[in-house]
Amino acid sequence: MELVTNENPFKAGELLAKINSPADLRNLSEDQLEQVSNELRQYIVDLVSVKGGHFGASLGVVELTVALHYVFNTPYDQLVWDVGHQAYGHKILTGRRDNFHTNRKYKGISGFPKRSESEYDTFGVGHSSTSISGALGMAVASRHLGMNDKQHIAVIGDGSMTAGLAFEGLNHAGVENANILVVLNDNCMSIDPNVGALREYLTDITTSHTYNNVKDEVWKLLGKLSTFGKSAQDIVSKVQSAVKTSLLKQSNLFESLNFRYFGPIDGHDVVYLTKVMNDLKDIPGPKILHVITQKGKGYKFSEEGNQTIWHAPGVFNKDTGEIIKVTPKTPQPPKYQDVFGHTIVELAEKNNKIMGVTPAMPSGCSLNIMMKAMPDRAFDVGIAEQHAVTFSAGLATQGLIPFCNIYSSFMQRAYDQVIHDVALQNLHVVLCLDRGGLVGADGPTHHGVYDIAYFRCIPKMVVSSPMDESELRNLMYTAQLPENALPFSIRYPRGNGVMVNWKTPFQKIEIGKGRKLKDGNDLAILTFGPIGNTAKTAIEKAEAEGLSVAHYDMRFAKPIDEEMLHEVFAKFSKVITIEDGCIIGGVGSAVIEFMSDHGYNAQVKRLGIPDEYIEHGEPAELWAECGFDEAGILKSITELYQEKKQVLIKKAL
Repeated sequence: MELVTNENPFKAGELLAKINSPADLRNLSEDQLEQVSNELRQYIVDLVSVKGGHFGASLGVVELTVALHYVFNTPYDQLVWDVGHQAYGHKILTGRRDNFHTNRKYKGISGFPKRSESEYDTFGVGHSSTSISGALGMAVASRHLGMNDKQHIAVIGDGSMTAGLAFEGLNHAGVENANILVVLNDNCMSIDPNVGALREYLTDITTSHTYNNVKDEVWKLLGKLSTFGKSAQDIVSKVQSAVKTSLLKQSNLFESLNFRYFGPIDGHDVVYLTKVMNDLKDIPGPKILHVITQKGKGYKFSEEGNQTIWHAPGVFNKDTGEIIKVTPKTPQPPKYQDVFGHTIVELAEKNNKIMGVTPAMPSGCSLNIMMKAMPDRAFDVGIAEQHAVTFSAGLATQGLIPFCNIYSSFMQRAYDQVIHDVALQNLHVVLCLDRGGLVGADGPTHHGVYDIAYFRCIPKMVVSSPMDESELRNLMYTAQLPENALPFSIRYPRGNGVMVNWKTPFQKIEIGKGRKLKDGNDLAILTFGPIGNTAKTAIEKAEAEGLSVAHYDMRFAKPIDEEMLHEVFAKFSKVITIEDGCIIGGVGSAVIEFMSDHGYNAQVKRLGIPDEYIEHGEPAELWAECGFDEAGILKSITELYQEKKQVLIKKAL
């Protein structure tokens, strides 16, 4: 993708302005690193306050970022970030300072590290918990290629460490004699506050001053005795082990996995960080450095405010901390996620079998509403999508009805659990897929474009999508009814709906039944989900030009409404299908399969996401790129009608 390179309106500080690569940074003295850190932090504040984007995570790792690039020979040494929204400082220091104002904008640089964007971005990291496995693969490859001086560093947040993949990577790395350093960035947060036993363990080890003071002395002694050979090192290691056992109720988790553990240390002392990292470079094998940071560090209002809000606050006044929101003059429709959040509480008040589950996204999916109202019935299980699904399956075996809310792109991680643990056992789990479709500025790692196709092929799975907020409420109501005790998925997009008065009475929807919204004579449009609202306005414009277009809301990709499709193909020879999902295997494919199976012969034009990765930008920009914005739909209607018109003329002749 060709990036935009328009003029940068933001001014960097004296030292930062001269850093066009980490090599420039390494030419500075240690005494200048604090100034560089301050300038880098200010540059991020200046830019994000005007342009928006992720904020708190990148501020929290400013000193860590400077120290890493100062000590390690990047890009030869491999640096992997986990997750990527903490890598703004990394991007600014690695040649993208003057283009960083295009961050997350259409045709601009990505908000996450991306291999195709820079040689310094060694691994694409939009989702969490991948860094250890990725860095280990790099380390083993370097060993195989004889590049034994090459360093491999995985920077992973404590929130990311809660996922099973992180432990799989640790478990493997502990038995490989590979050169890998895991930097555990411990700030007690992912987007929402972290939860679980690991969080409590890290708190215990962080606050155990006695253990850490003694451990520091032991390692100093080890260094003094190292000249006496391996026997001295063995003796001191045994002393250290005895000290740990006597001072802690449990041994160090990471050292039990054969990692040498160092820390915890202050992640905001840039000079001390460089000294520690320089020492660690000379120690072979797997190592873990535990650093304590504060999300939003160095900006008063994020330090003192709600860190969930300051994760990605949007545009704000950098001098006052006021988050700038345009207040509309008239009431606006709610976000789909909030409709879900309020509706599940309504349903749970009437049905005590309903439970709520989410993997670390209670604010993002609005399950926090239920967590506040019914704390014993709503669960944040940490960044653990696979566990969230199987945990939900366990609840369902006991007659409960879990609503498991996972972003569409994150659900990809739990696909096997959906098949093996939910669908194969025919369990009553309601899978609510937030962020279905093209999500916007987060880009291809977060677009929820595959769920229709990958759920449609699973036996016994209901695949549904509402066209508006009322339909979302009705699908949620329908999904929890006892007669619908089967795997049931509901997908809906990020952002606002279309109904101001959305809190409508619940109505049961018959499974597998769509609805005809408008009759017509020239051609038919079949839509799936909220994209039907865009189609509706395009149809109105087409009708103003004298065309007669029928509109059907599919509601269900599986089971598909065969009765409705018989009606469509019996009448129309020109059909358009529209979905905010991948064309291959989606609703359009289901319609063509039906047409073929039943011997109909019609021209079907499928609108959706083509067989390629769509980059970041505003949703409307991406819909236009894919051809299913209002103008694209109207163009398809006109083209199909012109073809039909030509056929009629030929027949008349």
